[in-house]
Amino acid sequence: MEERRIERLRREVSVVGLGTWQLGADWGEVEPAAAHAVLDGAAQAGVTFFDTADVYGDGRSERFCGELRARHPGVFIATKMGRRAEQLAENYNAAAFEAWNARSRENLGFEPLDLVQLHCPPDAVYEDDAVFDALDALVDEGRISAYGVSVETCAQALRAIARPRVASVQIILNCFRLKPLEQVLPAARAAGVGIIARVPLASGLLSGRYDEHTSFAAEDHRTYNRHGEAFDVGETFSGVPFETGVQAARELKALLDPGTTLSQFALRWVIDQQGVSTVIPGARNAEQALQNVAAAELPPLRSEQLAGVQEIYDRLIRPHVHARW
Repeated sequence: MEERRIERLRREVSVVGLGTWQLGADWGEVEPAAAHAVLDGAAQAGVTFFDTADVYGDGRSERFCGELRARHPGVFIATKMGRRAEQLAENYNAAAFEAWNARSRENLGFEPLDLVQLHCPPDAVYEDDAVFDALDALVDEGRISAYGVSVETCAQALRAIARPRVASVQIILNCFRLKPLEQVLPAARAAGVGIIARVPLASGLLSGRYDEHTSFAAEDHRTYNRHGEAFDVGETFSGVPFETGVQAARELKALLDPGTTLSQFALRWVIDQQGVSTVIPGARNAEQALQNVAAAELPPLRSEQLAGVQEIYDRLIRPHVHARW
């Protein structure tokens, strides 16, 4: 597995990581045995970067990741905080950070925490020096090793990168979300900030397995958040209308080499973007995790394939997402 260095973390991470939202909640039920199989299978295949959050299953995902760390001490666990509270800027303060991190330490079972990310906080948080002073204090006190920010928009990413001790920015980047290529990735490269690419398969649209008649369970965010009813709609299908995404995915299949799945193509596209540190697809079973890892073994995409992604994006996707995020 290729590894890439994040300068502000002072360490390397596997270019394909694993996102564990699916193992906590909002994607349908995953049994504990299946969750452990996903995590162990990924670690055994060379994944060293695992992303979780205190809100995923109200700590369930963190506990799974902590158990993984006990079995595989060398893996790096990034968690997130803030989405269990009402989304008001004043709730992001030193006392809250201490309480949230104490809970994550209990769930994960180790200290200091490797990386703690603010979990898509309100806009005003990015301008509040006291927020970043409090995060600095957690690092200086040895409670956490580093901190980053998970963002919704490119503007938020650029404000986070400008903070001198932000180690990483997690952002949606995929064949349906090209805007971060314009300013965010170059700024991160220049600053030594890691880019964690999330939602790389656009909530499964870029698996190519869905059609206009596909439905999802009631407890799956692809049902209950399709129009942004519960949280930012950009987190579900990357904000692309479902039928449009299905059409675009069909057209992307024409760019595939024989033997390559659309999921692997989409992950390879992310890996090929200069400035990406790690991409964090999720998986509901060990087989999916291994298929994701295989994307790192593919050769870089050819210029005509990259141009094809751009053309489909400009024609079908750009009007829905580019100005918004």
